[in-house]
Amino acid sequence: MKAGAAHQQVGGGALSSPGPFFRLLFLAGLICLAGARGVACANDGGEQQKAAAAATGVGARRVVDVGVILDTTTWLGNISWASMELALDDVYADARYSNYSTRVRLHLRSTGTDAVDAASAGVDLIKNVRVQAIVGPQTSTQAKFLVELGNKSSVPIISFSANSLTRSPSQTPFFIRTGWNDTSQAEAIASFVQKYNWRDVVPVYEDDDSNAKFIPDLVDSLVRVDTRVSYKCKIHPEAGDDEIKRAISSLKGNWTSVFVVRMSYQSALKFFQVAKDEGMMSQGFVWIMAYGLTDIFDIIGVPAFDVMDGVLGFEPYVQDIGEKFRQRWRKKYQSENPGTSLNGPILSGLYAYDTAWALALAAEKAVYVNSDLVPPEANNGSTDFDRISTSRAAEKLLDAFLKSNFSGTSGPFLIQDRQLISTTYKIINIVGQERRIVGSWTPRFNIFKSPEINDDLDTIIWPGGSKETPRGWLLPANKTLKIGVPVKPGFNNFIRFENGKAAGFCGDVFEAVVSTLPYKVPIHYEEFGDGKGQSSGTYDELVYKVYLKEYDAIVGDITILANRSLYVDFTLPYTESGVRMLVPVRDRRQKTEWTFLKPLAADLWLATGAFFVLTGFVVWFIEHRTNQEFRGPPTSQIGSIFYFSFSTLVFAHRERIVNNLSRIAVVVWLFVVLILQQSYTASLSSILTVEQLQPTVTNLDEVIRKGGNVGYLNDSFLPVLLKRLKIDESKMIAFDSPEEYNDALSTGRVAVIVDEIPYLKVFLKQYCHNYTMVGPTYKFDGFGYAFPRGSPLTSEISRGILELASNNTMAQLEENLYGDTQCPEKDDSQTSSSLSLHSFLGLFIITGASSLLALILHAAITLYNHWHDLVSDNSQSSWHRWFALVSSIFHNSDSSNTPVKDEPGVTSLDCTTVIIENFDSDTDTGSPPEGEGTPGRQIWVQDPEPLSFAYLHSERLE
Repeated sequence: MKAGAAHQQVGGGALSSPGPFFRLLFLAGLICLAGARGVACANDGGEQQKAAAAATGVGARRVVDVGVILDTTTWLGNISWASMELALDDVYADARYSNYSTRVRLHLRSTGTDAVDAASAGVDLIKNVRVQAIVGPQTSTQAKFLVELGNKSSVPIISFSANSLTRSPSQTPFFIRTGWNDTSQAEAIASFVQKYNWRDVVPVYEDDDSNAKFIPDLVDSLVRVDTRVSYKCKIHPEAGDDEIKRAISSLKGNWTSVFVVRMSYQSALKFFQVAKDEGMMSQGFVWIMAYGLTDIFDIIGVPAFDVMDGVLGFEPYVQDIGEKFRQRWRKKYQSENPGTSLNGPILSGLYAYDTAWALALAAEKAVYVNSDLVPPEANNGSTDFDRISTSRAAEKLLDAFLKSNFSGTSGPFLIQDRQLISTTYKIINIVGQERRIVGSWTPRFNIFKSPEINDDLDTIIWPGGSKETPRGWLLPANKTLKIGVPVKPGFNNFIRFENGKAAGFCGDVFEAVVSTLPYKVPIHYEEFGDGKGQSSGTYDELVYKVYLKEYDAIVGDITILANRSLYVDFTLPYTESGVRMLVPVRDRRQKTEWTFLKPLAADLWLATGAFFVLTGFVVWFIEHRTNQEFRGPPTSQIGSIFYFSFSTLVFAHRERIVNNLSRIAVVVWLFVVLILQQSYTASLSSILTVEQLQPTVTNLDEVIRKGGNVGYLNDSFLPVLLKRLKIDESKMIAFDSPEEYNDALSTGRVAVIVDEIPYLKVFLKQYCHNYTMVGPTYKFDGFGYAFPRGSPLTSEISRGILELASNNTMAQLEENLYGDTQCPEKDDSQTSSSLSLHSFLGLFIITGASSLLALILHAAITLYNHWHDLVSDNSQSSWHRWFALVSSIFHNSDSSNTPVKDEPGVTSLDCTTVIIENFDSDTDTGSPPEGEGTPGRQIWVQDPEPLSFAYLHSERLE
């Protein structure tokens, strides 16, 4: 056979999976066909084994017949057959196994890719040759029918090239796969996708039975690593160039640029040639080949390298088999396929070699009895399906085969769940005409550089020759994003449609984010309105149009809600989130003619007045015996008490203090007065100049109790929230603009406005001093941009929003929206600003204690000084007399202690001389009659100093 004519047909025809009843009918027909063909179908391949057995004298050894069903018109069939023959030659030439009492004899049936031919060959091998096992078939479609034969006859069907079946091992107990494991390969590819954080992958595969198990396994593995499979590209095995071009065009119309390809060699070669012509083998794309396709470079060579530059592939990891083995294999292969040249067996050839080796070992380990090996019946062309009976020898061979455990050319040969365990995959990268190994995968370590070095991957050359890792998505070819812009007539600060673009805060943020992207995004804005300032529908309807793919995104004040997220994906919010109440405010401090009394609470006023009187009395009591300014008629002395104490409030007292005890009491009292005066002044200034604004409403419960109306923004989600808060629908009124908000609140049409915080901030920018936000904040996620579900732009725009927030750009845009003026705080929890007695209680205790102490000391000292008078006057024992004596002591003036009022004057001041006559202790103080010569004392007094209140009052009385 010529190398140029050789090709692989993986998959054959796509046959539907029949039910068990129809399979049995189909197999009955195959028995008729096999009987008609008879021995003409047989092409036993054991002639060399028979010759070798005769030469070594082991012809009497027990022969175990094994059928082989391959397509010898393909590379895979010829490579596999040569490998199996070489394996039997090697195992029986090995000194360790030369004394085996069994010999495996192979019976080859070349069936092509047709499932009927393969099933017919299987019936012939089981019924006529009485084989104890069948190796093959080559495709999954053929295996699906042979499995039924295996279940019926208990003959194991062993395949190293057919992919995993969709049925479970418990349903196909006689089907064993000795090739790679599709499930583990899917996990390896998913781990690779996860490593680069690609969020969407498109499988590209032939629509036949060979992928019936692999594609679901791949999708499940990708889902486990949070990667979506939003689209699958299926290609018919016999697809022509036009169909492949249509498939390529559908891939170009998607955002995803990561593709996993699994198809036959010839289909893959045509597919990648078209992909290259369409520009999809350029920078930004990722092509991953599943195993089964990676051998294309060994089979086809240069043409495959030319169209698959930068492609990645996964294939089971095997150690180097050595040059001696390659030489022996090439000699074997070329002897049966003259004119062909291969450097060595592909991986499937190694699987075939190990399978034949395992059969030779299992045949020896199986313990047979004579009754197990029934001679084959003569072929009489019978079509009776019941003539296919179970084989006890085949069952024993199966048991021994499942226990195989040795190190083969493809790696450890160990069967688990009727599947060869695949533990390690290597990752290859096609660069030019070379296959580079850039890393490996195992279930334990996931992706790493090599099994020997647990390190990161080697440098990967991606399509287009780039070393930069693709981001996993690209804008669809010739795609311009159609972006919907909502109409917001009342709050156009947020979004408006101007000159074909989105303006306002939402549009500015979006344009700022798009400008930071490392690639250009073609954008076309379209207003969702009638062109006259009215919207074409609700916000929910606009969001749903993204789901219907009428828009590629929405830029506007779209609140992120759970029900909307069922249809679209939202970016991160770019505004403050939450809903609050807007209410009018009033000044709780009513300014009247009695406002001056408000700085001090009533208890503090009373306490202050009481201590004024107490301090005046204490000073008078101490001073009036020795200080003439505190003496005089009773009314004069009472006046002195009140005048002196209240004049200390403004520090205007003119009475001279001569007693040290009273001085102490006055000094402490003046300190208290100073504190009280400053506190009063500060509090009064605050009351008269600072407004204390108070919300008219503090919570919605109060509104509900009073039956007030509640306003909200038209075309919003707020009615749902208000109903949840038990607001009657008849009490809800919708508004469209800040002006309408102001009119409704100022006229009392509504008690509160409930709206999202960004709208309320824009309102307060205009009406800062009359309204405030109060109440709890009902949590919502704020404004976000809406994209179709799975759109890669969602995460890109979200990252851009975070960057704007971190570099202060977002703060500048918010300042443009809300303004830089700060509204004064209106706190409904403020308490009265009147000063209470509690704040000054310590001061009053100090001054009261000092005054009382001075009073007690003065009384004690005075009684001590007049103790002689009290003791000597013991003739009268009446308490009335004693009380009168004490009263006389404290009331009468003490001339011996009267202070000398001559004080040195200041020479620079004008002075006058005042003559004061000597007076008896029993007479009141007064001025001497004019002209009398009674000697007196001269006292120098400053002219401007006014006379004391007591002195003036006594003059008037006289």
